[in-house]
Amino acid sequence: MLRKFAATGALAATLALAASGSALQAQTPPDKAAIEAIVKEYLLKNPEIIQEAMVELERRQKEEELKAVKRITADPKSPLYASEHHTVVGNPNGDVTLVEFFDFNCGFCKRGLADVQKILDTDKNVRVVLKEFPILSPGSRDASVVALALREQFDKDKLWKFHADLMNTRGAIGKEQALALAKSMGADMKKLEAGMASPKIGEALEESKLLAEALGISGTPSYVVAEDLVIGARGIEALQTRIAAWRKCQKAVC
Repeated sequence: MLRKFAATGALAATLALAASGSALQAQTPPDKAAIEAIVKEYLLKNPEIIQEAMVELERRQKEEELKAVKRITADPKSPLYASEHHTVVGNPNGDVTLVEFFDFNCGFCKRGLADVQKILDTDKNVRVVLKEFPILSPGSRDASVVALALREQFDKDKLWKFHADLMNTRGAIGKEQALALAKSMGADMKKLEAGMASPKIGEALEESKLLAEALGISGTPSYVVAEDLVIGARGIEALQTRIAAWRKCQKAVC
């Protein structure tokens, strides 16, 4: 509706300007009522112009949105790729980076876990960035806090195991489940509790939130691979084809 008003307003302003210009050329004062009548008559006789304007407005808005996303995904220095706050697994120097925004309580993330695991197992030249994006429940956020704090203790392989095991935990996942798993994996619990209180944890979660908003991501899982957005657990082929295309032509689709 707002777009309709915007399109109509722009059209009306154009017609009004044209009518005003004609009035000036005729050396007569512009008549507001007359101009409004001209605009109204024109729109009533040509209502399709409103739809055409709306279509064009939506096209331009979509184009601008895509450009805004590309400015982030195409920048290797963006916090999407280069940040002290996220977890990197796989090959840290891989020739392709796959970024995943996830929530530990997301059923589709659990389904997509197998896809990322297979890529890590079969492609040793992929860098995987895990972005904590706990949007489903307070428990999700608590679990992410534990996972982020463990970065001070675990190496990348152990962090991935924690991630995968917690993701595969049955039922709702929260602080209790995350702490129990961390303890079973040999974490220093006192150090972990201290790490969970670090301001860096909040900074990491806020960074992921802002990135998601900038990219138009509102659900999980969402991926960025080969500078391209992949929304939802769309299967391993959707990820692998983009990885292969990037190596071939530096694009998501050659």
